[in-house]
Amino acid sequence: MELQLERYDFQEKSTIGKLYINDIFFCYTLEDIDRKLENGGIKQDHITAIPRGLYQVIIDMSTRFKKLMPHILDIPQFEGIRIHSGNSDTDTEGCIILGQNPKDNWISNSRDTFNQFFIKLQSAINNKEKVTILVR
Repeated sequence: MELQLERYDFQEKSTIGKLYINDIFFCYTLEDIDRKLENGGIKQDHITAIPRGLYQVIIDMSTRFKKLMPHILDIPQFEGIRIHSGNSDTDTEGCIILGQNPKDNWISNSRDTFNQFFIKLQSAINNKEKVTILVR
């Protein structure tokens, strides 16, 4: 399964993007501020989006959330980055939030959108597919 996150709206407190699954639009995303780390930008803890790049995604137990969750691996300068539900930049801490109807540092329908995503992700992993996310 190939995930692709296309960032396109760089707001005051967050970054809005579109998530594609195998080249088909799935939902919108909300992340922290894109500080262009891959170009030498400076990370600020808990308020910086991950750098652009290609990463593997697995499902494992989150110690913070106490349940199985998508985990993005091997991100330079980051640990424990997840894909999950939430509504605003205060919910991200570097993670990627899924939802609908983005505007003004906010995203809606996050829980339902995440649940639909998790089913697709879990199915791919159960079928022994390697899952990657390309962040652009």
